Amino acid sequence: MTAPSCSPYVIIGAGIHGLSTAYHLALQLKATGRGTGRDIIVLEKSGICAGATGIACGVIRNNYFQPAMRELMAHSVNIWESDRETYSYHPVGYMQISCESMHEDVAAIHAQQQAIGYESVFIEGAADSELYMKGLFSDWRAQGITSVLHEKPGGYANNSLAMQGLAAKAEALGVRIISGITVTALEGDNSGAIVAVVTDQGRIDCDYTVVAAGPWVRSFWEMLELPMEISIRNGATDEISEGIPMWIYWSLQEGTLGIDPTLQVTNEGNMPPVIHVDTDAPLHSDQDGRLLTDTLWGIYYKPDFHFDGVQGGAAPFIVDKPANEVAVDPYGPDSPEFVVGREFAEMWVSALAHCQQRFSGTLPRFKREPSGGIGAFTPDSFPVFDTMKENCFVIADSNHGYKMIGVGDLVAQTICGSKPDLLNPFRFSRYAEGDLHPVSNSPFPWS
Repeated sequence: MTAPSCSPYVIIGAGIHGLSTAYHLALQLKATGRGTGRDIIVLEKSGICAGATGIACGVIRNNYFQPAMRELMAHSVNIWESDRETYSYHPVGYMQISCESMHEDVAAIHAQQQAIGYESVFIEGAADSELYMKGLFSDWRAQGITSVLHEKPGGYANNSLAMQGLAAKAEALGVRIISGITVTALEGDNSGAIVAVVTDQGRIDCDYTVVAAGPWVRSFWEMLELPMEISIRNGATDEISEGIPMWIYWSLQEGTLGIDPTLQVTNEGNMPPVIHVDTDAPLHSDQDGRLLTDTLWGIYYKPDFHFDGVQGGAAPFIVDKPANEVAVDPYGPDSPEFVVGREFAEMWVSALAHCQQRFSGTLPRFKREPSGGIGAFTPDSFPVFDTMKENCFVIADSNHGYKMIGVGDLVAQTICGSKPDLLNPFRFSRYAEGDLHPVSNSPFPWS
């Protein structure tokens, strides 16, 4: 498809956020009589869900320590639930299984889930937690567990099928998705408003721009001439930390065990919830018994026919380079640098075996193929969702993205003149104001 010379709304990126924004904006424009989907184009340099969305684990959950994240995810889960078939959504639920150091955090999550009407069950104490888990899996044997938070909503979605479905919904409303086009600049006027998106195929005049570029957000942040270093106020002490990098890249650690997904069914033969385990119990190699770690570790996993096995991951690690030196391209499975290694495979499969006997001896079935990718994280590891430069909305999800299908709906509302309360906690000014999100004891930067 040839790019037009002008379009009222230009969305950059055809991942979860770009496509969700396009679809929901088309609905909003039609409902308010302000236009149709034909007023919207989505620009994508590769193809639909070619970036982080395409290789994400696809987990849909609400076990966030941060109230704003929980409320945002409750909204997103409702959207996943609204069209399970099109979104290839599997509502199997989600389990946060934790050691004592996280007990208080998880108890607070459960209490606030109840306050917003999000259905979950909380099990406390080592004995009761073990009994509950063995009620699902007879071979459960994880050590150091003192609580189980079982979210009944949530689950996971199949990446490509979900995005194909979302793209089809947007295109049915007239949205044009243009692949194979690269944005090279954002042109502003004297007031700073964006008046055109410049591409390798020409200039596109526009009234409003949405940046939904995933790990490429750093480049667009530069195009918008936004600060690459910021100051952060400590809301408790009023102290200010200066010169903090706006972007930090993390290497994502995920992979697939090439076994029959039905190996992971419950005692009753049902597909199980997504499992997330955080524990400080010593982790030993399932191969030779040597100690891999005796500090807090965490994994998540689920059976998935899309990935043809049991798929999941562990905590990511920081890419030890300044953000401007990190080569985002080629991304994901095509990257020669940012892929999971043998150390991850042994750790993750050993952790699976630590949790359930059925995974013992399965390390040779780990798929030896490039996986993972990198994510652009904000200074506090939580999203920035905000209008920048007057008429440009930036969706910087700090790698929380795939599950947050509801952000596109809220961005569409913003473009059409509303101010959704759910987005306010993620404004860029929170850093200078000291209005930061609380930090949990999880080993994961996004929990």
